[in-house]
Amino acid sequence: MFFKNMDALQQIRKPIEAEMSQYKQVFDSYLVHTNPLLNRVLDNIGNRRGKMMRPILTLLTAKLVGEGKANQNSIYTAATFEFFHTASLVHDDIVDESEERRGQESVNNAYGNQIAVLVGDFILANALLCAAKTGNTELIEVVSYTAQDLADGELLQLDNVDNEEITEEVYFRIIRNKTAALFAACAEAGVLSVSSDKNTRQLMREFGENLGICFQIRDDIFDYHHDPSIGKPTGNDMKEGKLTLPVIHALLATGNEEMFALARKVKTRQVSQEEIDALVDFTKQNGGIEYAVQVMNDYAQKAKNLLASFPSSDVKQALYDYVDYVEGRSI
Repeated sequence: MFFKNMDALQQIRKPIEAEMSQYKQVFDSYLVHTNPLLNRVLDNIGNRRGKMMRPILTLLTAKLVGEGKANQNSIYTAATFEFFHTASLVHDDIVDESEERRGQESVNNAYGNQIAVLVGDFILANALLCAAKTGNTELIEVVSYTAQDLADGELLQLDNVDNEEITEEVYFRIIRNKTAALFAACAEAGVLSVSSDKNTRQLMREFGENLGICFQIRDDIFDYHHDPSIGKPTGNDMKEGKLTLPVIHALLATGNEEMFALARKVKTRQVSQEEIDALVDFTKQNGGIEYAVQVMNDYAQKAKNLLASFPSSDVKQALYDYVDYVEGRSI
């Protein structure tokens, strides 16, 4: 079941409306600068504000563990990871040579790589400034380890181009580092902002990782369906040289050598649109989508199971709903 509007997210945010308002004030205060060029780019980025999935996760986690209360550290922690996420997107688009980001022109395409690199660095510095506001050196450690994970995942993906072997193991290593690590950090850091309990930190980190894997698999499934509202053309991942779970499963399940050859061409980015279309059709016809949906559902259930030990509350229900939203989102 797809969620086609913002109603579900509005419901999820209800327990943290006040905290989200404070978060927005903090976040926006860092998007103004006296440098005219920097200010224009930051204004452009600020106007593209997405669904704010990561700050929502951080604040819900903080409130779940903090006995219904978040604090100012929670607000700065949420801003830390949204700036971190934003910077990583700017830098990823440079690496991937992307012209668009969810239907809008990417920073690198609009302003050039030099400006995009520097603006990404500036936004990352904002993340560190927000982390410093908490006075918690453990938060700096979480940010630093997450930065290492994201870089490692990106490098693994680039290195995988030259690897003819196609496996689920490599796919999951990449998405754990590139996507799930940030969700894990948001959930763990939400706990860290209100508690020093290491067991709870680890539990919620695992919750975030499972949630992040679910999020990325759903995102990858979009690549096999044409829907202008998604802002991601069919086969776009393949154009960027990426093989995702649906096609990997179809290839491994059938052993089709002709399709394996096409998949290896995808990795080198030396593939035509007609060949991508053939690989997409092959994936659909050989159970790739259904398999990916089942794996995604399994990770969503793992995430929900990790919430079982917490007492019932509107925040806990919001986190259950958050998992459902990630699992069933249409964009």
